[in-house]
Amino acid sequence: MDSDFMREALVEAQKAYGLDEVPIGAVVVKNGEVIGRGHNLRESQKDPTLHAEMVAIRQAAAALGGWRLTGCDLYVTIEPCPMCAGAILQARISRLFFGARDPKAGCAGSLYNLLEDSRFNHQTEVQEGMMKEPCSQIIKAYFQQKRNRFV
Repeated sequence: MDSDFMREALVEAQKAYGLDEVPIGAVVVKNGEVIGRGHNLRESQKDPTLHAEMVAIRQAAAALGGWRLTGCDLYVTIEPCPMCAGAILQARISRLFFGARDPKAGCAGSLYNLLEDSRFNHQTEVQEGMMKEPCSQIIKAYFQQKRNRFV
């Protein structure tokens, strides 16, 4: 069942790819139902906060009618950056599942682990590596395509 939700996140990543955005996708799940979806929109919307996780979190909060997403799980194709990790904590998301690590910006284990730091008033359980290969492949393909444009 969990991999079904990561497949939904990959569908969102594919939408971003089609918009020439970095292909990252996310879904928020509560009680086995997707209540928020998102993919990167920061290039097309000219907004640095429109990462996949932020879009999905906003949609989930609207669906629940409040900012507390306690009991919700977030599935995202790549490890969240510091902004998104902070939003995950602020939203009180219970669990994060991500596919591929982000060694340049990841804050769920690569550079930092903000989400499980006991100094914060909330912690989010982190499970990494779900569908790691397809999650990393879509990003690699995107950047390879970008590099080939300039060769």
